[in-house]
Amino acid sequence: MQDKNFLGFLVGATSSGSGKTLITCALLRILEKKGYKPASFKCGPDYIDPMFHKKVLGIPARNLDIFLAGEDGIKSELSKGALGRDICVAEGVMGLFDGSGASSYKGSSYEISEITGLPIILVVNCKGMSHSVIPLVKGFCDYDMEGRIEGRIKGIILNNLSPMIADTIIEAVENAVKTKVLGYLPPIKDLSIASRHLGLIMPSEIPEVLDEIDRVSEKLEEHLDITKLIEIAGYWEAEGLRNQNGHIITSTNYQYTDNNALTDSGKENMPSEKIRIGIAMDEAFSFYYEANLDLLKEKGAEIVPFSPIHDKQIPDVSRLIIGGGYPELYAADLAQNTSMMRSIRAAANAGMPILAECGGFLYLLESLTDMDGKEHKMTGIFSGKSHYTGKLSHFGYVNVIASEKNPYLCDNEIVRAHEFHYYDTSDNGCVCNISKPGKNRSWQGYRQKGNVFAGFAHLYYPSCEAFIDRFLQINTREYN
Repeated sequence: MQDKNFLGFLVGATSSGSGKTLITCALLRILEKKGYKPASFKCGPDYIDPMFHKKVLGIPARNLDIFLAGEDGIKSELSKGALGRDICVAEGVMGLFDGSGASSYKGSSYEISEITGLPIILVVNCKGMSHSVIPLVKGFCDYDMEGRIEGRIKGIILNNLSPMIADTIIEAVENAVKTKVLGYLPPIKDLSIASRHLGLIMPSEIPEVLDEIDRVSEKLEEHLDITKLIEIAGYWEAEGLRNQNGHIITSTNYQYTDNNALTDSGKENMPSEKIRIGIAMDEAFSFYYEANLDLLKEKGAEIVPFSPIHDKQIPDVSRLIIGGGYPELYAADLAQNTSMMRSIRAAANAGMPILAECGGFLYLLESLTDMDGKEHKMTGIFSGKSHYTGKLSHFGYVNVIASEKNPYLCDNEIVRAHEFHYYDTSDNGCVCNISKPGKNRSWQGYRQKGNVFAGFAHLYYPSCEAFIDRFLQINTREYN
């Protein structure tokens, strides 16, 4: 990335459910039609919203998460995503000032804006309101200015605003906050983009999802000041991509700040030949951090996608990763593919290194009971069953630390991670201690059998490179 000014902005909102993802996707579509090459990002640990971005742009979206990646890690992800593009669009998480705790905005979209320098476009859901929109917007803008020389909120988009009152409300908002209303999106009937217990339903489940996004973008474009939006995007400077030494951060000079890397002698033992890693990617398993895949590739690995639903056996690989997703929605399909399950069991029994998390963990148990109460046979690599609880079993950021000997994590090493699941199992394991950062709360988790390592936490590999180095180094050693 060259040292120059870049276009960019962050789409924040007053709360979850304000329409950030729809507005972000619509803006990406509009920018593409105007001849720009957007790069997209998602604040926080969310997997599903970036899938919608990728559906629009055809390229991966990246997560900007302060807990998982740290400040320089966020800037590294921005730098990677911006390569070859000309405008960066980041979608916020929850409400603009909502962070990892109730007492501060640490980890919030607002903090991401401060770290990166991205100006904020505030999305306000006007459904059920008219004049009440004005004090709501004013409150956010005044709080943005509190104790600061200049506010970060540079523009406003009003969602679900009736055209009958739009002119009146826009004028009143601009008089109250002196911030430009860039446009508004009128209510759109019969949109098929809905929510589920982990967030929005996935784009692969929505027939003609791009047509739906186009409907939104066309309506928004009718009422959008694109010239002013680009002007605001031009406020962003390369300073937002600099590390503490003042250098533009790239994938080649980014180093995670935690002391979790292998020693030089350990790195010398890294395999010289390319390692082929089979990664489950289909309707049931699709939750992967782009930074994790990047790290594997940077260490010389070749990613080989495969489908536990559709393929008959695993591909010609020496390792497997089975990520999170919605196996409960495809439990019958997974159970019917007995040849794939035999193939995975045989690989595990032969000592193949296998990492599985959340939905992937459920797939490695004896059975999975779907949300209708029907039990389906799974691979059976681990004893035990899984079931739907109807509530969040664990939610939020966690630190994963080894409490028992295992092939991948040594004493005192920490992998940063995130948990978000409505399923639980009859045996979550005790190989690791899972703790909430900054809180006196912890529990046991993760199971290990041979070189198979599985649990609920979504691990962020760059936070502990030693973990993934061992995964790439290991042969067929058995750990008991």
